[in-house]
This record gives sequence, structure tokens and C-alpha cells, in this order.
Amino acid sequence: MASLFYFSPIISALFLVISCIASNDQTPQPYIVYMGSPLNNSGDSAEIAELTRLQMLSSIIPSEESERMSVRHSYHHAYRGFCALLTKEEATLLSGHEEIVSVFPDPILKLHTTRSWNFLGLDESYNSISSSYHYKHDVIIGVIDTGIWPESPSFDDQYVGKVPSRWKGVCMEGFDFDKSSCNRKLIGARFYNIEDQDSSITKLPNNSTSSTTTIPSKQNGTPRDKVGHGTHTASIAAGAFVPNATYNGLASGIARGGSPFARIAIYKACSEGNCQGSAILKAIDDAIKDGVDIISISIGRSFVFQTDFKDDPIAIGAFHAAERGVVVVCSGGNEGPDPYTVTNSAPWIFTVAASTIDRKFQSTVVLGNNVSLKGTGISFNPSGRSKTYPLELGENITFHPSLTSQARYCMPGSLDAKKVAGKIIVCMNDDWSISREIKKLVVQDAEAKGLILIDEQDKSSPFDSGDFPFAEFGKLDGAQILQYINSSQNPMATIFPAKEIRRVKPAPIVADFSSRGPATLTENILKPDITAPGVGILSAMIPNQDEKTSSLFGITSGTSMACPHVSGAMAFIKSVHPTWSLSMIKSAIMTTATISNNLRKPLTNTSNLHASPHEIGAGELNPIKALNPGLVFETTMHDYYNFLCYYGYKEKELRLIVSKKKNFDCPRNASTTKKELISHINYPSISIEKLEQNQGILRVKRVATNVGSPNATYASSIIGPPGLIVRVFPRNIAFVKGIKKVSFEVSFDGKKALKGYNFGIITWSDGSHKVQMITKGLKEI
Repeated sequence: MASLFYFSPIISALFLVISCIASNDQTPQPYIVYMGSPLNNSGDSAEIAELTRLQMLSSIIPSEESERMSVRHSYHHAYRGFCALLTKEEATLLSGHEEIVSVFPDPILKLHTTRSWNFLGLDESYNSISSSYHYKHDVIIGVIDTGIWPESPSFDDQYVGKVPSRWKGVCMEGFDFDKSSCNRKLIGARFYNIEDQDSSITKLPNNSTSSTTTIPSKQNGTPRDKVGHGTHTASIAAGAFVPNATYNGLASGIARGGSPFARIAIYKACSEGNCQGSAILKAIDDAIKDGVDIISISIGRSFVFQTDFKDDPIAIGAFHAAERGVVVVCSGGNEGPDPYTVTNSAPWIFTVAASTIDRKFQSTVVLGNNVSLKGTGISFNPSGRSKTYPLELGENITFHPSLTSQARYCMPGSLDAKKVAGKIIVCMNDDWSISREIKKLVVQDAEAKGLILIDEQDKSSPFDSGDFPFAEFGKLDGAQILQYINSSQNPMATIFPAKEIRRVKPAPIVADFSSRGPATLTENILKPDITAPGVGILSAMIPNQDEKTSSLFGITSGTSMACPHVSGAMAFIKSVHPTWSLSMIKSAIMTTATISNNLRKPLTNTSNLHASPHEIGAGELNPIKALNPGLVFETTMHDYYNFLCYYGYKEKELRLIVSKKKNFDCPRNASTTKKELISHINYPSISIEKLEQNQGILRVKRVATNVGSPNATYASSIIGPPGLIVRVFPRNIAFVKGIKKVSFEVSFDGKKALKGYNFGIITWSDGSHKVQMITKGLKEI
């Protein structure tokens, strides 16, 4: 995610290169061995899994290194495999085994609310919706993240009933987490190979009782959140109603999750921002076995290191989750605004982009010439009084003349600490490799009195600097600050504490940091799928142990925050429509998404340009409309199996991957040269990679399922770019005499289409429903 949990891809890449140089091919490293579906459709026994593993490893690991026969993780519920220490040569030998799909290094992945749900329409209407439908409160959301702070009021179980009998999970005990930490709301907790050395945390009182079972505790391990990320995302998805929630006086109101009555199961697979791929894979396997309905993962690798689906732990786990009716919702990444940066883009993953809500946090700066400028930022003044201090450009107070360019960006070691002390420092923020947090620490450690950042492009996410005065400006206001400094002999300034501004227009706006499509692995699936609030989101946070009075809530930004908005919305819709498959719910969310802002104009990005589907997917999440979509496009596992065929996987691999109870063969027309056939799977959007001039008319089929009024007739309308001829046949589809499913065909004639991306919308309407299907076609430039 951005700001607090943002990690530079350049730094990550440098670390990887250094690690590769330092390691030796013969030095054992953790590898994931993926073996596809279990032999038994209900999952293999631990004994069978262990026997298989021992047979494989004993054939390649020397007897004098038998300790490596014990694995870090074993997978045998929804899929088969394990994580073990192997040399590169051993991994290569194993990869040729007939029972193995892939062997790949265990990757390190990164961690990618009072008003956001009101902005999405879930406010006072929530109670009326609950009474209008047969409403069930037993949807279970599994959150794979950094753990949880169970004492937060967001996880209070006062208004939920007994734990569902179908729940098969556990409440693992740790050195600072016991059975009573779970309750009827937080029904399960697990942790994976996470070493938490700090056991000095004092537990807060918790009078709730747990109805879950426990397993023996692990020394130095705990499901407790030490980072805050997991607590934050879990409460966005399913936090209970908490009145008078606030972050040091900001964003006050009733905090609640998207599905306040849903259950939460936490799977701690990350610590201090690092997430081991093998632990995530194990967490998904356990979550499926435990009985969760939805898995929320605000984690991903950088787009720089994207791999094939069968070498991606999240894609592997999500595929087998889908086979068992469990949907995986993932953040799309925080490496925007460049294209081809979206991650977690497998079609069976619900991929989420981030946008703003109609709220911002304003930080005002008054210059010595009485000019008042309104910037962004979150900072507080404990003394209650803002003071005026000298104003200085970072590049003018360098530690050495050769460091002027570095000092311009407040880089570590570039500033003269003696000249920084007692002043408000102004620095540029165009070098994205140095985070705002680092810039703040550089000047704060040198005893500055505040920091002002100037951006070439406006940033959508407010930076939280705590009690250190801070403000951020775009280039226009920034130019005024620079002009004042350069024209004044004694420039001065005052930074005032942040204020919350509501009902901001336009909103939503695509977040600048939100990763963009198209997906690098295939252009024939439109990614991201959907956009949700991910900027300045208030939700539960772990208390700061260094402060006597610490807020129980925090404000953060990132696609990490957008992801649980969708997870919570899915749980809410599932509660209202318990018979709908999660694929149907995904379609309902996509085809009812909002494509206009609160000015009733098309959605835009921070450059004030119309946002494309590569930025917003189908549009902005609208949970209320998704309750009554009219039609849905259900993507079945058969569609996903066909996808693997069209993508180019070999029959041998597919026989291992596909569930053993499925009697499946690839279509006859599938081959490694038929990736364009991916466009034919029954996805809620249509994406075509190539609109060649000599290719003729391309035809794509879709099947619509009626979940609205019976005996309905839907008429189609098309909005498309000039030159691209799109037709729908038949133009009207009717659901009569008990007919629930109807197919139609969409043809694309790109002979006269403009070069580049051609976006459009097909809308089906019966007079009361509008079902939107986003289309994309690429004509080579």
C-alpha cells in the first residue's frame, strides 16, 4: 500500500540482486514444490502427504543432510505440495518428476472506516436492507495478513450469534494470545513460521469467551498483529459498529466494516512487511479446510517480478479455492500510475484498484507574507498552538556541495543537521524511490520544526506524520512557496494541524499509486476488475506502545485498503443472497459498478483525465446496486480450465492441476497459438488482445443468467469508440417460461478501428436494471 506500507520496487530489486550474488547455487534455499490437486477430492491425509514428500526428497537429498527432509510447510487439503530447503540442482531434478507441476523459489511478497462505506451507500439504508431480505449473518471472511489485535472494539462480538457449526478452524495460542482472544466475531486465528521476539506486550482486558478449539502454543509465535496492517484490513472488511471512532480527532463518526455481522478468521502469514510465499500458500490451504467463504489478501509481489500462474503462490491457492467455491479477493498493487503494473491478475482472482472518497485531510501553511495555502497531510499539534519558524530549501543547506541534488529530495545524509535544526524544511517529492516517511525522519532527526513537500504531480494519498508538522503541495502552490523563499530575506512559515474536509468533489478519483493494467500475462482478461476506496481510510489500528494515550484507529491508504472493501461487500451480498455462487456475486459487483463521480461526470484520475478500464476495471464498487443486478455472468471452473488450455498449459500439467473429480479435456481448438480464445470464457467483461485489420470479424460468446424478475426481456445498447464496429446478436434476450440462462454473441470488426486501446460498454436493460459489460480491444500501434 502507499505511504505507511509502501516499499520501493527499486530497493526491492536491488535487494534481490544482492541476494542472488551472495548466494551459491549449492546453498540450500527454500523452494515451493507444487503438485496440483490432492489425490482424494476431500484432501489427502497428513500421513500420505508426508510419505510422498519423504519418497521424493530422499531420492535427491544426501543422507548426511537428512535434517532437510523436514519441511517448512506441507499442503494437502485443497492442493498438494510442500516447501523445503533445496539446492538449485535438487530443485531442477524435482521439477522433472511426473507428479510435480512446478518447483520455484519461495518468494517474498509485500503488503500492498467512518466514511468510506457511507460514500458507497451503506449507511442508514443498512437496517432497511437487513429487514427487507432474508438476511444471514454467518458469512466467514478469512484475512491473510500480519495478524490481528483482538482487543480492538471493531472485533467485539456483542451483536453476533453462535459460531457457525460448519466452522472447522482453530484459535492458535501464542505467547501473548490465548483462547479468550477469539470470540464469536473473531472465530479463528493461525500463524505461520513467524518469529516474534518481543514478548513484552501487555494484554488489554477482554471479557469475551471463545467457542473455538485450541492447539498447543508455539514459543515466540503469535497471531497478534505487531504491524497494524492485518488489524486495519480485517476491520474494513467486517469490523463491528463502533460509535465515536476517531483518529486523534480526525474522521470522527461510526466505524464499521462492509459486513459488520460477518465472522473473521485471521491467518498471520506476514511480519514487518515481509510475507513468505510458502506461508501464504499454507494459509490459503488452511482457510479452505477451515470453512471460510471469502479470502481477503492485501499482499502481492512487484510487477517487476511477476511469474507464470503455476509459479505464483497466490494464483495457485486462489485457483484451488475457486474449485471449492471460495473466492479470493486481492489488491492490485501500489506501483501506479504506469501501465502494466497490476498484479494478482489471474482470472479466478478478484483484483481491486484504489480510489478516493469524498473526504480529504487538509494541512494549511501560512507564509510570512500572510499568503495562506491549503495542502494535504495528516499531522497533529499536541501543544494546541502552531508556531512560526524560519523556512529553508533543503538544497540550500547541504552537508556538502556535491550533495545538492540529493538534498533537494531530503535524501539521508544529504542535509547539514546544524542548519536544519529549528527550521521548516522544503523538499521536492518527485523521486519516488525515497518515501515520504524517510524524508520526514531525515529532517525530524536533525531537529527540524516541520516539513513541506512539493510534488510535480498531485498525490491522492495523505501522509500521516503524527505530531510532526507536515504539509504537501502540488506544483502550482509549490511554485508560490519557492517564489516566496527566493524573494524574501527572512522567509517564515507556520504549519497548522490537519482538518477533515468532507463532501469533496469530484470523487471518486483513481489513486495515483494504484497499479494499472493491462495485465502482463494476458491481455485477453481485463484487469483490474473493480475499484474501491483506498485513500485516507479510517479503520482499527494497533495501539502505539510508546504513547500513554494511543488511538485505537488509524488512517492509511493503498490498494491494501481497497481490497477488504470488496471482500466486505461480497460478504454483505452473500448474506442477502446465500444461494448465489461467489462468481455470480463477482459479476453482480462488476456489472453494476459506478462509472461516474459525484458531479455525474466520468470518473477521472489525478491528472484530471478520464479514467480508463485499465485504471478502474468495471468501475467503482456499488454494493447496494449489486444486490439487484438483474443479470449475472457466472464464470465456472470449466471456464477456468479452458483458460489454462488456451493459455498453453500441457495436458500433463492440467491432469495434475485440475480437481480429480472433474472429468475434463481441453477443447479441440485449444493450443499454444490460441490465446485469443481466452476472450471466450464467460467473464463479466470482454477483452480482446488483437484487432488485426486482416483478421476479419471476431465473435465472442457470453451466457447471461437471470437473477431478477421472471419473464423479463433485456434490450442491448452499445457505446463504443469511432471506427470499431461492435454488434450484439440477438439484440434482445428474453427469459420466459422458466428460462434462466440465455446466450448471446458480440462481434468486433476492427478493420477501421483506431490504433491502440478501444474501450466501450455494452448495456442490457429491462427498464429497471442496467447491466454494464465493459469491452476492450487492442489494435497494434
